[in-house]
This record gives sequence, structure tokens and C-alpha cells, in this order.
Amino acid sequence: RRFAFDSYRRFLRTYAYVVLGLEVAPFDRLLARVKRKRGVKLDHELQARDLEALVVAYKTRILDELDRGFPEDPQEQLWGAIGAVFGSWMTQRAKTYRSLHDIPESWGTAVNVQAMVFGNMGKDCATGVAFTRNPSNGTNELYGEFLINAQGADVVTGIRIPQDLTRKAREAHGSKLASMQEAMPKMFNELLEVRRKLEVHYRDVQDIEFTVEKGNLYMLQTQTARRTTPAALKVVVEMAKEGLISKREAIMRLTPESLDQLLH
Repeated sequence: RRFAFDSYRRFLRTYAYVVLGLEVAPFDRLLARVKRKRGVKLDHELQARDLEALVVAYKTRILDELDRGFPEDPQEQLWGAIGAVFGSWMTQRAKTYRSLHDIPESWGTAVNVQAMVFGNMGKDCATGVAFTRNPSNGTNELYGEFLINAQGADVVTGIRIPQDLTRKAREAHGSKLASMQEAMPKMFNELLEVRRKLEVHYRDVQDIEFTVEKGNLYMLQTQTARRTTPAALKVVVEMAKEGLISKREAIMRLTPESLDQLLH
């Protein structure tokens, strides 16, 4: 019951912002009010009845703002989300991004509709982000953060203090929160194996998102990772030594602009 209402209140907030065009701040204030009333600081400390009341408050907010209720039909919800994705292609932010990265407008965008997995079903669930190598210095080690009993937004928005993936990173940061390596050793070892497979397949550093649901590891997405210029140099040299890429490809991956930045 708690999991259901936690997922539903997250859905309402996101849908209201992405699809219905409402600001998120009023929803966040409603959440803060419920936490104050309960006397807790973190979202996952709320009980099922608190989240149920929050769902009612969110729906009331949507009704007051739009003069119509939140759509309850799943098909209407789905097509609303699909339309929002297609509509995002022509936002000013998207246009600017395409201009900066020389992406043709004619390419368009696409929508994937897929089943969702949940990292907020309990203590045997988690969510996280990881780089297959350190994007700051290029070190060949898994780098990232995760949270137990949480969804992806919790990691990146700072709602809770994230936990390190490795024991080495936890010790370096002086954190008392268990790393994934310590708290979920089986899942951590599976993540290491996925890391290896992704680098062999894509032959580049990957930026990945993952979820653990009831003791099962799911990869949500992967993309080529952004990195600093020193990291880029270290990565191509080491990948060439490892045989993942040729020396010629290693040289071609470094742009003149990045080398100029490195030398000056």
C-alpha cells in the first residue's frame, strides 16, 4: 500500500509538470507540509496514509489550476505523455542544444513505451547512476551513486544523501552510509559485469542508470559519458592499451579544441 501511493504521488507530480505544464513548486510545498505534520525530514519516512493524503492534495491542486481533474484513463495518460515527448523537440532548450551540437532538426525524436521497474518497493530495492570509468580523471573504476528504497529522481535532485557504489569511494569521502558493494554485494557484482560488457560493446565510457527491484538488477539506459579533457586523454590511452580501440581511433577521438584546453 505504501509503495503504491508513493509511486502514484510521484507520477502525479511528474505528469502535472511534464504533460499538464504546471509548476512543481506548489507540489513540493504540499509534500513539505505533510512531512512537517508527520515530524520527519525524508520522503521515505512517510507512512502510507501520509502519501494517500498527499495524492488527494495533488489532485486537488491540479483541479484548482486547470479547472479539470487529473485524467484517470490510462490510455489518455499514455497519449498525453507521448505528446509531451514529441512536443519537447521544438522547445527553445531543445533548439539551443541542437544548435550547439550540430544536430539536424529534421532528425526528429522518438518515444519508447516500456514497462517500469521500481526501486522504491523496499529495502531490497534501489536506484542509481554510474560511469564505467571516472569522468573527472579517467581512472578505470566504477564511479557513481545509489540509494536504497528510492526512485531515480531521488538520486539526482538531492532529496536524500546518496550512497557511494564502492567501498573505496565511501572511505575516500568519509561517509558512514554503506556503499552498494557492502549493502548489496550480489547486485554490485552484477553491475560490474554489466559495466564490462557495455565497454566492450560500445568501446567507450558509458553513463548508465539502473534500478534494483526485489533483488533483480535492471539497466534503464546507457549513453556515451561526458568527461573532462584530462579524463578523455587518459581514457583513450588506456583503451588503446587494452585493445578496445586502435591507436588511430584514440587520436581521432581527441578534438583540437580539447587538446588546446589541455595545453593551456
